[in-house]
Amino acid sequence: MTSSLPFDGLRVLELAAVLAGPQVGQFFAELGATVLKIEPPTGDVTRTWRTPGDEPDSSVSAYFAASNWGKTSLVLDLTEAAAQAELHRLAGEADILIASYKPGDAEKFGVSYATLAGANPRLIYAHLTGYGPASPRVGYDAVLQAETGFMHLNAASPADPPQKMPVALIDLLAAHQLKEGILTALYQREKTGRGAFLTVSLLDSALASLANQGATWLVTGHDPLALGSGHPGIVPYGTVYRAADGQRLVLAVGTDAQFRQLCLVLMRPHWAAEPRFATNSARVRHRTALEELLLVRIAELDSTALLHELARLGVPAGAVRTVGEALSQEAAQAMLLPPQGPAFPFAGLRTVAFRSSAWSVAAQLPAPPVLPAR
Repeated sequence: MTSSLPFDGLRVLELAAVLAGPQVGQFFAELGATVLKIEPPTGDVTRTWRTPGDEPDSSVSAYFAASNWGKTSLVLDLTEAAAQAELHRLAGEADILIASYKPGDAEKFGVSYATLAGANPRLIYAHLTGYGPASPRVGYDAVLQAETGFMHLNAASPADPPQKMPVALIDLLAAHQLKEGILTALYQREKTGRGAFLTVSLLDSALASLANQGATWLVTGHDPLALGSGHPGIVPYGTVYRAADGQRLVLAVGTDAQFRQLCLVLMRPHWAAEPRFATNSARVRHRTALEELLLVRIAELDSTALLHELARLGVPAGAVRTVGEALSQEAAQAMLLPPQGPAFPFAGLRTVAFRSSAWSVAAQLPAPPVLPAR
């Protein structure tokens, strides 16, 4: 019987650590690939990144579990010749190798693309760096968030201090770029029969993701201002309000028609007729005045009734949820991997969010591997 998992039979070697590279490894595991994680004797560093709620003696921290479902693990000390020989043997049979070495380290350990591709010309070697293959700088997400404008833009206002995103956003953006590069290389290999060497940097991934904020500076010459959760070109969009029952909520009103419907729900239809609020461009210019009116009016209303009525009329709005509340929703259950018994009685979070009529994703995966003894 043929597997319906699209990467069944694909062999992936993961020499990457922390988040971006391991996210890519789990992506392939969820779609059927066999993923072998190569770790140094001390293990992936995220095994030690424990929160107060983690089990202190476990080698599988919550952070490590975020990106390592569906893999097996092998400890190799690549400073030793025997370990390098074993890695060469494994790479000779692999389809994809994911690495996150500092520039020069792959050559030092004898695991560069030039070394491995000679014996396996079909190998796709995906190398993640912080600042590109020519820079010796090690890439850390918080530093990249600072250097590429994200922390500046994430401040509550221009007068407030810059704020880091609550997840390693640049790592996750780089993981998507790395997946796209590997999938492109797989497509090319089908046509040419040959693998490829590809590189992705955290820096380039962050800059590519500035999107409209980057285009604002390139087109207008004006540096985008920090607006917290507000939007530079749409109002009301993203600002947090608090209803009479204490529930926090946001609006994402993208059209003038939606704004008129909002005003009807709020029983303030005359706002939509005021010249300063009638169009989105006018609302952007009069952002402060409108936000003050909305803050006062929404604070007088019950959140459940308000959100229900907005949904009925097609006005985008939602409650602000905690992480636990978000993952406890019925709609979120398809994104969870089931617990794997006494050894790891916790659910996991999938990396694959797309579905297809032509293939499936793994219904369950082995739990993140404990650090094996040498």
